Amino acid sequence: MLKELFKKTTESVSEKKHSKIKEKIARSMNEPEVPEGLFKQCAACGNTVYTEDIIANYHICPKCGSYFRIDARTRLSMILDTDSFIEWNTSLETSDPLEFPGYQKKITHLKKLTGLDEAVITGEGKIKDIPVAIAVMSPDFLMGSMGEVVGEKITRTIETATGRRLPVIIFCCSGGARMQEGIVSLMQMAKTSGALKKHDEAGLLYVSVLTDPTTGGVTASFAMLGDVIIAEPDALVGFAGPRVIEQTIGQKLPEGFQRAEFLLEHGLIDKIVERKNMKQVLYTLVRS
Repeated sequence: MLKELFKKTTESVSEKKHSKIKEKIARSMNEPEVPEGLFKQCAACGNTVYTEDIIANYHICPKCGSYFRIDARTRLSMILDTDSFIEWNTSLETSDPLEFPGYQKKITHLKKLTGLDEAVITGEGKIKDIPVAIAVMSPDFLMGSMGEVVGEKITRTIETATGRRLPVIIFCCSGGARMQEGIVSLMQMAKTSGALKKHDEAGLLYVSVLTDPTTGGVTASFAMLGDVIIAEPDALVGFAGPRVIEQTIGQKLPEGFQRAEFLLEHGLIDKIVERKNMKQVLYTLVRS
């Protein structure tokens, strides 16, 4: 009796499970399959937009006009002439001076994930046939934070540009100095600034382009030392973040504080340039 009851119960459960599987298969056959990466959601307006429409619009949301962050190689393709870029300083290895737990593992993972060796790409290229030295920080590699290798690559780029009498363009995007490397990361502020001083003494141009976000030790060093300082619309630029400042001073900050428009109004930057016009503006500067 018990055996028969167990058999019937098992068969009933099996039939229900099989029925659910068949229903799931039937639904999947009727529902269109959406390829991964076909859509992106805008963090600003919440709308879901075709990825191709975003790319065609310079990685700007066509619904609300907010800027998506872009990786370094995409940025280079938007600024430099096709096939004109030659990368420099590719053999530097990230150190771990503090033996920070999990740091090396994270760096190894990011190298595989992004195809970058660090949070900045440096080299030379041409903007409408005019040669320039360029460094582009990438937000997808530890939020563009500056450690020893980032500082060294930028410094070497500036020094090479000085020797070859090239203008320097740096696209800044960073969470600041990298805490995992301690004082070693902080010393990059002075090192990059010193190289820019010699570049300036040689009578050469340095253009700093601030993108969202540019904060911490990067803001406190090479980001704000440009002969011309440009920012993308609504870019967050500052040393400490607005929430940290509000908590520290116990006061509400002005509307739009630390955004590019606020900085322009208060004379801290020279110009706000839309992404679609960036190449032309940079060409005008390096040509003159």
